[in-house]
Amino acid sequence: MPFARALAGWGSRRALVHGARTVSYADLARLVEERARRLGTERRLVLLEMASDVESVVTYLAALAGAHPVVVVDAARPDVVAATRAAYDVDVVARGAEIEERRAGTAHDLHPELAVLLSTSGSTGSPRLVRLSAENLQANAESIAAYLPLREDDLAALSLPLHYCYGLSVLHSHLLRGAGVLMSEASVVDPCFWAAAREHGATSLAGVPHTFELLERVGLETVAPDSLRYLTQAGGAMAPERVRTYAEIGQRRGFDLFVMYGQTEATARMAYLPPDLAATRPGAVGVPVPGGRFDLLEVPGAPAGTGELVYEGPNVMLGYAEHPRDLADGRELTRLRTGDLARRADDGLWEIVGRLSRTAKVLGLRIDLDRVERALVDTGARALVAGTAPVDGAAERVVVAVEPRARGGAARLRARVRRQVVDLTGLPAAAVDVHAVEALPRLATGKPDHRAVAALGTPRPAAPLQGDPPAAPRTVRDVLGGVLGRRVGDDDTFAGLGGDSLTYVETSLQLEEVLGHLPADWHLRTVADLQAGAGARARRGRSLETNVVLRAVAIVAVVGTHANLLTLLGGAHLLLALAGFNLARFALGDVSRRDRARALVAAAARVAVPAVAWIGGAALLLGAYPWPTVLLVNGFVGPPGWTEPAWHHWFLEALVLLVLVVAALVSVPALDRAERRWPFWFPVALTLVALLPRYELVWLPEGDVIHRAPVVAWLLTLGWAVARARTTPHRLVVSALAVATVPGFFGDDARSAAVVVGLLLLTWSRQVRLPGPLARVVATLAGASLYIYLTHWQVYPHLEVDHPALATLLSLVVGVAVWRVAQHLERHLRRVGANVALTRPRYPADPAQMSR
Repeated sequence: MPFARALAGWGSRRALVHGARTVSYADLARLVEERARRLGTERRLVLLEMASDVESVVTYLAALAGAHPVVVVDAARPDVVAATRAAYDVDVVARGAEIEERRAGTAHDLHPELAVLLSTSGSTGSPRLVRLSAENLQANAESIAAYLPLREDDLAALSLPLHYCYGLSVLHSHLLRGAGVLMSEASVVDPCFWAAAREHGATSLAGVPHTFELLERVGLETVAPDSLRYLTQAGGAMAPERVRTYAEIGQRRGFDLFVMYGQTEATARMAYLPPDLAATRPGAVGVPVPGGRFDLLEVPGAPAGTGELVYEGPNVMLGYAEHPRDLADGRELTRLRTGDLARRADDGLWEIVGRLSRTAKVLGLRIDLDRVERALVDTGARALVAGTAPVDGAAERVVVAVEPRARGGAARLRARVRRQVVDLTGLPAAAVDVHAVEALPRLATGKPDHRAVAALGTPRPAAPLQGDPPAAPRTVRDVLGGVLGRRVGDDDTFAGLGGDSLTYVETSLQLEEVLGHLPADWHLRTVADLQAGAGARARRGRSLETNVVLRAVAIVAVVGTHANLLTLLGGAHLLLALAGFNLARFALGDVSRRDRARALVAAAARVAVPAVAWIGGAALLLGAYPWPTVLLVNGFVGPPGWTEPAWHHWFLEALVLLVLVVAALVSVPALDRAERRWPFWFPVALTLVALLPRYELVWLPEGDVIHRAPVVAWLLTLGWAVARARTTPHRLVVSALAVATVPGFFGDDARSAAVVVGLLLLTWSRQVRLPGPLARVVATLAGASLYIYLTHWQVYPHLEVDHPALATLLSLVVGVAVWRVAQHLERHLRRVGANVALTRPRYPADPAQMSR
């Protein structure tokens, strides 16, 4: 193995970095030579329990240098280690620097070319292994080093496991060029990972699609070191929009994105997409790696120009092994049938459009779905198993539909099946979706409908089966899943799951009950991070964010003023600024442009749908409102001046319209890029533009002014800027804007003062501690503020003259009650939607759509 034997030639260059330990090439060569002597000169079959540490790499390279065929397995999976050890009767078992010799010689006939054996089915413990030769490893390392801009001074930040062919390929290609590898057991969401990357000057990062999904949560532009020159992605298809997003980030930050395609059977890589095409051709796998070529085999029934992709090159495996006797076999094939449906586009780039076989690649692991299904059936379960492709940025998953044998107990059945799949595949529980169904979906022919099963795994709120026992929130995952109605994994965050200002309050209160104390940035922290802090001693009282307290105060001020209990104007205008504040936090995260627009439209819908339903009902039953008010267009076609009741819901109309305008703005690529590059100054600039109508520097129709959407838009964008104000100078800027622009707008000093004070509190004080009972009341009012505003117009007029306090109280109570009913109805609709998806599976018109 040339690159394993040539280590000393790179001298004092750093080869491996792990924690506080840095190993030069000269030191690595010495360690490998010493370990090779311990393995002996007679070729033996070595089982290596591979971990991401120096000693494991030394033993691996020693086996290669000594020509010992090495079976690489995950050190963290003792069940897989035991199964592989028993299946192949290995001669030597190695754990880091520990060498266990099971016999002096070998019990096997080992083919001279055999070098490495890797699992092709993830971590299932399957006896089927890929047989790779020394030529395979060397050729693929040279090929990768040829198309990547690999230099001797490079350092790869590696979070991928080394028992995985992608992780090994990073190691091989860097050792070939005398470059370094920074190894870490930490996830890319762990600040320690990036601290090490910055400290040592990492120049590249390799990841599977799930890695890039996690990077969206931490914000790559924020954490990446300036030394980063390129990213590589493989291990499954990544959503084209996400590819484009990272390519655009790279253009801004000065690094390249290499999207790659490969299989263990081809040692690692078969194709790559040149980085200059990532933004314009994100759905393609690109061109063959140097030394390789593609061809198509005809597939009956496939569209013209589409066929099974076949790869040919020096990195194609020798063949498979399923028994020790297979280790004596030489080369069995030179052309690899990939099992992927593909086509070659007019520009010469290759595209994957589907799969022929029943496999799924989840988090970089190839999962044999038929094997998992058979294993479940063997335990007595009535189950079907499918895999989902990445959809709308969601990771690929294993999806199981299971049919309960008796009524009730569905929750326990799902939990048991999930544990079985996790144990069998080595996947995290968050990557396995289990659904209890009344009957397994079948085609008209009676055959299993795996496509309908896969449809269950598309992103949608979880739908508990009727009869499941309610579970009290005991963990962070329970709380987020219960409030948001979503499936929740350890790496998820509240913001990443689609949480918004309407669900923020209830979630924060429940989480504080679980955790004892809630950090200020909890909505951006992962489930695992929050859960790690569970049990911290709670301080007296409850922490509520200032924006939550202000929402409650504002809605009480609105209702109390209308009911003649008090006079405190400006509440609705402050609510508009708070809406901008929360939009920036929950709908404008570090996700794709399409996901941002979708989140904003969904936010507008969560206001518009109940508003139109309630106002329309009041119009039909009571004759209370004209149709422009019902349709939320009164500001455009209604009476020009304030007229009751036509203008009652001006706030909701303005809010919906302005949120949709923001959605349109961030849908424009140039504006979206500008917002990401200047997250604070972009909304400040929008505020300055939106002040033109406020100061009547543009033409406005006659009539009411302070309640029209174009005129009050600056309040929403100012709230947006407050959310982005991270430094003292930023806070001074938004404070100055508030103090300079609010006075004079209303013609009422007290009203202006109320809005200014609210904005300053929002800017400078992010949390307020309240006694527990009061905090619950405040949180409830804040959470129900939309429905209180919507319904109070039908409550307080009956009591405002004689009983203003009662009018105020009943308005608040009715609004909270309607809010609770709306929450219950929303959960019911989610459940119905999930059941409809079961009975009406989707069939793509184009077979090419089946792959993604």
